[in-house]
Amino acid sequence: MILHKFARISLIFPICLLLCFLTETTHPELNKSNPFADYADVCHEIFSRHLQAFRQVHIYLPPSYSESEQNYSVLYINDGQDMKLLKLKKKLNALYLLNKIEEVIVVSIPAGNRMQEYGTASQPDYQKRGSLAGKYSKFIITKKLAKSTSFIGFSLGGLTAFDLVWNYPMFFGKAGAFSASFWWRSKAFEDGFKEDKDRIMHNIVKKSNHKRGLKFWFQAGTEDEKSDRNKNGIIDAIDDTLDLMKELRHKGYKNKLDMHYEEVEGGEHNYQTWSAIFPKFMLWAYGTEN
Repeated sequence: MILHKFARISLIFPICLLLCFLTETTHPELNKSNPFADYADVCHEIFSRHLQAFRQVHIYLPPSYSESEQNYSVLYINDGQDMKLLKLKKKLNALYLLNKIEEVIVVSIPAGNRMQEYGTASQPDYQKRGSLAGKYSKFIITKKLAKSTSFIGFSLGGLTAFDLVWNYPMFFGKAGAFSASFWWRSKAFEDGFKEDKDRIMHNIVKKSNHKRGLKFWFQAGTEDEKSDRNKNGIIDAIDDTLDLMKELRHKGYKNKLDMHYEEVEGGEHNYQTWSAIFPKFMLWAYGTEN
């Protein structure tokens, strides 16, 4: 029965998730007054041959999953260990109860060696952080994914989510970058850092062709940080995000149609801000009125 239901999902999970799903999941009865409450399949210690490490992966199933034959869109989230801080189930439940979003399967993947596994797959930063980002990408892209799959993340996890979606447009459709670390750079400030040459993600986009069908959601908070390296009165977190959007426009992506930007007044670099804005991403990506 589990295999039959799994086959209905409009993607094939990476093999580690498939093994987890088939061997570790349970299907608790739904609470009709609160249909998403405690409705999560939990999988413990999934081994990745690429990272040579174990991961605990959570798969959150939508309310109708046990009774429906429909295919579902899938959302991947980095930093799966922080879903309680994001208030993921509470936010999803509220949106479902109001019929604001389509039902979606959510897969949260916890970080391991975060400063090495997260980053840009093709290049570590100037301190050699992100040296395992390529292997993390292979961990995710073990099997083909459906075009209905989105990937989101926060801070360094947001950079990683964007990089994955950009590198694999045949598998992903949307990227969500919350206060993403687009400062990721190949040269230190004291070594002659230049914005137009040394921001890694910006250069990757600049050197790439248009990736047809991709859509992007960006968020930055006015209190994400205090740093303003170019002294233009705009903090770097906002500058780096807007500059990346500028590079995307040069590749043919259009504001509103292909890209959405949320600037949170007073928004800080924490889950309190990201949790508050998360429903807006879900409405953008999966809203029933879209």
